[in-house]
Amino acid sequence: MKIKIIYNGIFLGIMAAFVASCTVGKKYEQTKLNIPEQYRTSKTEVKGDSILLPWKSFFKDPQLASYIEKALVNNNDVATAIKNMEQLDLAYKKAKSNILPTVDFSVGAGRTWSSSNSLNGSLNEQFSRNKYIDDYTATLKASWEVDIWGKTKMQKESALADYFAQKENLSALKTRIIVQVAQAYYNLISLDEQVKIAEKNIELSENTLKMMRLQYTSGQINSLAIQQSEAQKKTAELLIPQAKQNIAVQENALSILCGEFPTAFERANSLQKMMSTEILSEGIPAMLISRRPDVKAAEYSVVSLNAKTGLAKAAMYPTFSLSPQIGVNSSKFSSWFDVPGSVTKAIAANLANPILQKRQLKTAYETAILEQEKAVINYKKVLMQAVSEVSDAMAKSHGTTERLELLEKKGGYLEKGINDALKLYTYGKSSYLEVITAQNNKLQNDLSTISVILEKLSAEVDLYRVLGGGIN
Repeated sequence: MKIKIIYNGIFLGIMAAFVASCTVGKKYEQTKLNIPEQYRTSKTEVKGDSILLPWKSFFKDPQLASYIEKALVNNNDVATAIKNMEQLDLAYKKAKSNILPTVDFSVGAGRTWSSSNSLNGSLNEQFSRNKYIDDYTATLKASWEVDIWGKTKMQKESALADYFAQKENLSALKTRIIVQVAQAYYNLISLDEQVKIAEKNIELSENTLKMMRLQYTSGQINSLAIQQSEAQKKTAELLIPQAKQNIAVQENALSILCGEFPTAFERANSLQKMMSTEILSEGIPAMLISRRPDVKAAEYSVVSLNAKTGLAKAAMYPTFSLSPQIGVNSSKFSSWFDVPGSVTKAIAANLANPILQKRQLKTAYETAILEQEKAVINYKKVLMQAVSEVSDAMAKSHGTTERLELLEKKGGYLEKGINDALKLYTYGKSSYLEVITAQNNKLQNDLSTISVILEKLSAEVDLYRVLGGGIN
């Protein structure tokens, strides 16, 4: 009898080892992507990889760096994303433990009063002379589903891919926050520059007005010239309250990014000094797969759904489980733990095969396949979008550089034009309208220059982001 039990145990062990080696899920294979060899706006093809600067090296202004650090620590969206990662870490730990058996321990005591007219009641009363039956039980029961189809491996693979996808999403979120903080900081400096330009123009208009008032007093010009010059001055004055309003709104937005209530922010005094001297190497589009966190997250999503497709297929196949248990059982409390007399043992092997649920399980499997195919399409879409974003950022960077050069040249001509117009006006060689027009043109050009510098900075920061730079 003992030999038979041993052989049965060996047979079950061999069967368990054999079926545990079976797996129904397909191994993940990276999606084939027809990636272009270079970006649309690239003039030359860059071979090999290049390392992007850490953000602390790219953003050299100390005030800006301190605000970025504060945002990365205190931002509420980042805090929520970190909690999501902690949840996924727990899910992975749970998936790792799925291969272990479940063990339950139960203790119970009961007393049953049977009918005196029943067989059990009459026999109990005859032999024990009690009208009741006591039952004391303590049982340790285990249940173990043999991992026939590699479910645990696929569950771990899916949970791990979800974890790494969330990690990449967190990196992408932090990168966006770095960019948003930098752009908000640059916006504040540009608004400060607008105030300075307006104040400079107001001072210039005031000097022109003084001269015109003297000429009006001496009867050389009429009141219309005074009125037109006053209107030009008001045009510049109107810029100041609008800029201050926008400064308050931008500081409030930056405060939210930094995870604090609205407050004022110190900043540099020149937008021109924020221009980076670092030249970013765009590399080749294929680099985005390893650089961009959103692209990597999209691929991890495919990996996770590939494993879930395998799990959906495994659900259509039989499951095999073992349920051994051991315990002590007695009708008397005094002999409850009398070993080995009170020991009770049992073992059960179960084979379950879904039959009536087959349509539902097949539908779930087909749905999982479609979800995986959708994830592959999204992966391609994210990569295409990434390549497009790099091309856009490069086009903006090149375009703003050319526009800035033209505006600087134009500004030189306009500055000379104002001086010439004032001299000619002083000697009666030009009208007051030419002076006002020259001042207005210079004002608009200065504002346009600040706007284009801001565009240039935003393009450079965005280029840094779309190439995969960020939290390193």
